[in-house]
Amino acid sequence: MSLMLKLLAITLLLTSLSYAKTTSEKLENYLTEKYEDNENIKTIIVKVEEVKVLEGMKGWNAYIVGLSATLKNKPRELIKQKVIWFSNGSMITKELTNLSNGDNYADEVKPDIKASEYSKENLVYGNENAKYKVAIFSDPLCPFCKDFAPEALKYMKKYPKKFAVYYYHFPLLRIHPASAIITRAAVVAQRAGVKDVSIKMYDIEVNAKEKDVEKILMAFNRVVGSHVTQKNIQDPSVSEAINHDTSFATDLFVSGTPTIYLDGKIDKTRKKYKTVK
Repeated sequence: MSLMLKLLAITLLLTSLSYAKTTSEKLENYLTEKYEDNENIKTIIVKVEEVKVLEGMKGWNAYIVGLSATLKNKPRELIKQKVIWFSNGSMITKELTNLSNGDNYADEVKPDIKASEYSKENLVYGNENAKYKVAIFSDPLCPFCKDFAPEALKYMKKYPKKFAVYYYHFPLLRIHPASAIITRAAVVAQRAGVKDVSIKMYDIEVNAKEKDVEKILMAFNRVVGSHVTQKNIQDPSVSEAINHDTSFATDLFVSGTPTIYLDGKIDKTRKKYKTVK
């Protein structure tokens, strides 16, 4: 259930909450009151987790807000999600467009990755104490990913003291359903100690719409050099690993692949790793 559907207004006045010391507090207080008015919500915690200054929009900031809620009909199920609001201190809005260049800030703004959010299980190359932390969200059957991920991974693999590379599976299942099996097999193979799984799997030749699990696994094992079985990929811990990656991507508002972060900040050029010293 999307909590955002419960907020009907797009642009709202914050002047009624002038007692709050900061815009973040105003926003937290206002949204808390609005959510508490929803009869379906049992508990709600609203917290501004990050504030980003908007270039070209003087006085306006983006507020990345974390929501933790329980519903009356499912009191034991905790719902967590992140949303973005924009504010100039007196008004807030969900949509903000720069008329001079057409930038839609709702599409442009992404949360940063905090140092504590990197998972050791996702570290595929380099030392975790390397100079730069790189996070890659990718789909092995995505054509753009095939052009980007193997080259980037091979490059950064050569500099283990410079790059700590964290790989996150983000299969685009609507257009590449076969990626579901490949990513699960990749988790199993990597845990088994197979080398360079995150690079090799991009050489797999299989129809993105393929539904024959055994056929997909045969293609995977042949290219990667593994012996992954259907029983292996059905292990609950494999599902947990994939869910961890996709949930993390959702929290960062990742919507497409490949997406790369360098030292916690999204790199829309996907090229900065080549130029950092």
